[in-house]
Amino acid sequence: MFFIDTSRDGKPVYNAIVNQSLDNYLVNDLKLPGHGLIMYINNPSVIVGVHQNAYAEVNFPYLKKNNIQLVRRTSGGGAVYHDFGNLVFENIIIDNDDHFGDYSYFAQPIVDALHDMGAKGVEMRGRNDIVVDDKKFSGMTMFKVGHSYAAGGTLMFDLSMDTASEVLTPEQDKLESKGVKSVNKRITNIKDYLDEPFRSMSADEFKVELLKRIFKADSLDDIETYKLNDHDWEVIDSRLQGKYDTDAWNYGENPGFTDYVSKHFDIGTVAFNFSLKDTKISDVKIYGDFITGGDISLIEKALLGATFDEAGLTDALSKVDLKANLGNIEPKPLVDLLLSK
Repeated sequence: MFFIDTSRDGKPVYNAIVNQSLDNYLVNDLKLPGHGLIMYINNPSVIVGVHQNAYAEVNFPYLKKNNIQLVRRTSGGGAVYHDFGNLVFENIIIDNDDHFGDYSYFAQPIVDALHDMGAKGVEMRGRNDIVVDDKKFSGMTMFKVGHSYAAGGTLMFDLSMDTASEVLTPEQDKLESKGVKSVNKRITNIKDYLDEPFRSMSADEFKVELLKRIFKADSLDDIETYKLNDHDWEVIDSRLQGKYDTDAWNYGENPGFTDYVSKHFDIGTVAFNFSLKDTKISDVKIYGDFITGGDISLIEKALLGATFDEAGLTDALSKVDLKANLGNIEPKPLVDLLLSK
């Protein structure tokens, strides 16, 4: 494993829109052979998953009032708040998909490093979370292109919980499925669980100490490193223009179809926004924080024109590979969700 230095002109990049596009560039364009790792800090921002409806996840008046960026990533997962007290780590794996989907493989170096820094209770929990004292401080996600992929997540060190609770509006069904009443009760910062001097550090200082332990090095100079150069940044800048820096990508469209149903399953939250005409589905859009390497538009196409009853919906969903394009779920729970409108 080697480190990919994403600083620019010798200075760290905090712009969330730029940082969220790095994995796409590294997987699709640069393609450094082997296993690379990037780690960065974002300015105050809300990051939504590629399949999420931002209008159902974010408190937009609060976001705009407090000048918080809205950024859509290229992978699945849920909406998260980032600020200068939060770290993001991503493993970039080129031409080897042996560990795709194995979150514990990529979480373990983080867990081991935090144990070494005094947070002995840190452990992997559930599908893609790292927790301490039964509270989440890191969530992970992945996206895949061919046999290459990015796998990473957040690491809350000293994030503003008050801001996170104000700007994020998670669906109540998701919270109820986890047996909690509010978002604040299930998340925490890792800072207070660390030994000194780590708990007194800034997030940038903590990042250095974390990297040293992940790579088992005495200093960053001892770590094999690729530094993004001027050519890399030219390509990254060009990729941003017209897509990742646009409202169309980051905010997405809120189609405003007649009905909206949502439920949290083992694979994550799945939501259908749809309209009916003559007892058949005339428009449909699927949202959620599920993580898939497939194409959910195939499911949407299968549902278009389906008769809106149990037999018609079951028949439509049975004609598409749900496991490959959504997750490990059968047609029946999705049919039940649609019919619950």
